[in-house]
Amino acid sequence: MQILKKACGMYETNCYIIDHNNKQIIIDPGENAYKFIKENVSKPLAILNTHGHYDHVYDNAKVKKTYEIPLFIHKDDAFMLKDPFSYGFEHSNADVLVENENEFSIDEFKFKFHHFPGHTPGCCMIELVGEDVLFSGDFLFYRSIGRWDFPYSDAAKMKESLLKVLAYEKDFKLFPGHGEESTLKEEQKAIPAWLRYFH
Repeated sequence: MQILKKACGMYETNCYIIDHNNKQIIIDPGENAYKFIKENVSKPLAILNTHGHYDHVYDNAKVKKTYEIPLFIHKDDAFMLKDPFSYGFEHSNADVLVENENEFSIDEFKFKFHHFPGHTPGCCMIELVGEDVLFSGDFLFYRSIGRWDFPYSDAAKMKESLLKVLAYEKDFKLFPGHGEESTLKEEQKAIPAWLRYFH
């Protein structure tokens, strides 16, 4: 199992390709991610979005059309695929609307969506089951957390999500939507300090 990463676009959004037995899963194909994807896939099977912000979904439509593969996103963020803030990206359609904590098998890959609203209504961390890996999107970063001051963000839900993830006992390697990798145990140490920002 190999995980490839490239920071793409103005906000250096991490696009990930998970490669196993020459089959691939694509996570968050953001702005200008298409070139990276085209150079590194042979048989892509699906696109998974951690959430709906434009810098994570910008190249969804292009990748989806090229490879004719299904797109997964949490149902509460599906509206963001229609560019509600007029960033000018091509609209895409979800093939699978994820409910809270759904698990999916895609060929030899198995994923679980962990729903952590706050940054966006449908913000998720996506677990690669069996590998102790979480693609944390814009929920958790190296020594940081996602913002909760955007349109459709919700501070109260962000607080609930931080308390929820603080209770996770298992450790995971974290592959965030921006910046470098970390582990869940490391980031849990900082969460009590972040919680002081919420009333």
